[in-house]
Amino acid sequence: MKLIYCSILALLIANTSMIAQENITYQKPSKEILALADFERAPTVSIDSKKETMVLLYRNTYKDLDDLNQDELRLGGLRINPNTNIGSTTTFINNLKVKKINEGNEIQVKGLPKNPRIANLSWSPDESKIAFTHTTATGNELWVLDIKTVTAKKLTEAVLNANLGNPITWFKDAQSILIKTLPANRKGIIDPSKNIPEGPIVSVSEQGVVSQNRTYQDLLKNKTDEINFENITTSELYKTDLNGNKTLYKPAAMYYGESFSPDGKYIMLTVIEKPFSYIVPLSRFPMKSTVYDEKGNPIRLVNDVALSEVMPKGFMATRKGKRSMSWRSDKAASLFFVEALDEGNPANEVAYRDALYSWDAPFNSEPNLLTQTPQRFGGIQWGDEETAIVYDQWYDTRNIKTYLFNPTTKSELKIISDRNYQDIYSDPGDFQTAKNEFGRYTLQKENNQLLLVGEGHTKNGQFPFIDALDLKSLKTKRLYQSRYTDKIESIQSINDLKKGSILVNIQSKTDYPNYYIRNINKKEDLKQITFNKNPFESIKDVHKEIIKYKRKDGVELSGTLYLPAGYDLKKKKEKLPLLIWAYPTEYVDKNSAGQSSANPNEFTFPFYGSFVYWAAKGYAVLDDASFPIIGENNEQPNDTFIEQLVANAEAAIDAVDNLGYIDRKKVAVGGHSYGAFMTANLLTHSNLFKCGIARSGAYNRTLTPFGFQSEQRNYWEVPTVYNTMSPFMTADKMKTPMLLVHGEADNNPGTFTLQTERYFQALKGLGAPVRMVILPKESHSYVAKENILHLLWEQEQFLDKYLKNE
Repeated sequence: MKLIYCSILALLIANTSMIAQENITYQKPSKEILALADFERAPTVSIDSKKETMVLLYRNTYKDLDDLNQDELRLGGLRINPNTNIGSTTTFINNLKVKKINEGNEIQVKGLPKNPRIANLSWSPDESKIAFTHTTATGNELWVLDIKTVTAKKLTEAVLNANLGNPITWFKDAQSILIKTLPANRKGIIDPSKNIPEGPIVSVSEQGVVSQNRTYQDLLKNKTDEINFENITTSELYKTDLNGNKTLYKPAAMYYGESFSPDGKYIMLTVIEKPFSYIVPLSRFPMKSTVYDEKGNPIRLVNDVALSEVMPKGFMATRKGKRSMSWRSDKAASLFFVEALDEGNPANEVAYRDALYSWDAPFNSEPNLLTQTPQRFGGIQWGDEETAIVYDQWYDTRNIKTYLFNPTTKSELKIISDRNYQDIYSDPGDFQTAKNEFGRYTLQKENNQLLLVGEGHTKNGQFPFIDALDLKSLKTKRLYQSRYTDKIESIQSINDLKKGSILVNIQSKTDYPNYYIRNINKKEDLKQITFNKNPFESIKDVHKEIIKYKRKDGVELSGTLYLPAGYDLKKKKEKLPLLIWAYPTEYVDKNSAGQSSANPNEFTFPFYGSFVYWAAKGYAVLDDASFPIIGENNEQPNDTFIEQLVANAEAAIDAVDNLGYIDRKKVAVGGHSYGAFMTANLLTHSNLFKCGIARSGAYNRTLTPFGFQSEQRNYWEVPTVYNTMSPFMTADKMKTPMLLVHGEADNNPGTFTLQTERYFQALKGLGAPVRMVILPKESHSYVAKENILHLLWEQEQFLDKYLKNE
């Protein structure tokens, strides 16, 4: 029984019955591109807090169609496999190795299951073990890896329920694990196609109650969906020891979250409640959070959240009531939460937007007000009884403020940083953390200083750094700054400041990223600890540079330019066809819009999401070209969206043409998602391009009437903006060849596969040269090897036909 609801395939058949189809099987690109696309992925790593042990995580480079061709339920914003009870989009790890950072080679983990499908890795509190799930054909087993013996063993049969995420929570003693399991009396899934409804589906809107929800996907649609949703999200909680002995901890409920207090004496359980909704995903369903003692006895209901279908307009809107509730990491057992002071409505004028509270267990007294933030609460980092860092932010101004705060005396918020968060050159970095006596991460404080690690973007290049912030003067002192001009040295963590030991990741455009231990107190003291090789040797000699140029209104732009290996940069006799890949971004000022995080020393990692492959096929490629859309002085960026798009494109082509590398009559543009939307508009409203490739985009903004991307206004406020920006509305003007691609099962809000199908029908009906490719089973991002290789073949054929050879 196939359980894929609202199959796009049926829609395709119905909608394209009068459209000529090509009978085509999966194809592969040319050998030059195939050599880059078909590679072995290097492992990722997970490192313990002491920086002593590294676990290497291996996975396949791609999934295959069989991975995507499994039974699937799409309910409440979830996509899960009802047979295995884990997210259907989960990417599994297929091998584990352990490496002592200061010792020799990695060691293969012994005892792993045959054909491992590993997910949900969770370090024990003492970091002596890692628990994980192994997904079989019938469900999820619980396994534990012992770091000392480098051996894994199975603790349970395939009974874990991972439909709502990680089903594993360690007890404080690191000897027991709380797991979510399928109920013993679980009922089967109801096939909606065979279930006869008892009546129609009725939804109601009350007059005057405004709710501007975005176009979410995979929502509940009927009573059968409700029953199936409750079925897949209901679990029993069991306490399991390291020998696999289980005891029931809590009876069946729709457990959404489980978290122990830092001292391990309390646990907060959050449960999904009814009624469900057909217009918002499960994150906005009713929920109750209750705190229990470690034995499971109830202490207090600490939060009761109602169904949240009605939300004010704007990105700074939020719901009423307690939110962001979590355990404070600096105290034994104290909850932290936030409440809106403006009713969650950014349109309400108030002195303070949010109030921050702390609530000590066993919650016999009222919560304590800690402080209030002038803007919307953006996060908190706990330190000790004297120190915490608070953030607030406001989208309309792109402002973020960082404050120093004493949570004990409830002192005034002291501003450390006040900046535009899109201004990357002024980014002060991220505060570093270390484990405290409770095993929780808190601010790393040394000699009354906090430590900051920054990416170090400047107008002259990227130079990552470590700063110390003095808590009295609030001034910073630079402790270390990378000086590489031919590499990128990313600072991962500060291992031991006194000894000068830090963990870094170093890469260059031809050297794959690898980990090193650096001693900042000793010059040139660098020890390599991973040895990943470059899998893309065939393009190591491709020319790569960051070019900077200006738009006609003076806005500074940039892009990463690739030229084929062997191209004569001095004589420039051959004028190359140019490919531009881009993604528009909104700004509120020209200064931040003109900044660049591009680095020519970044490892050249070709992947299906860009045009970099084609540097091996004789094309010039301008990757990640700047396409800012700016609105200053209370003007909205999208009011001049088309004009700015064309100006960006014109500036990019002029810049590469002025360098003497290209034939400006042979230029193509491409993009994914919002980049696809950009592409369609550029082909419609300019004569700059010979062709374009648009993947997984949305083309009719009236189908996303309550906002899209960074647009907060609704259709009825600015119908001209929505209509003007929609290439569907001007399909009659589009005469440039375009390749439209979309995943059959797109799960991204707003980019329904229907958007591409309808746009294609309009273009075909109006005689435009367009080709549509629907990739079977794919979501918004593509993962199956067969589909990705075929996509590369489609793009290669299309570009050779309409651009290279005309």
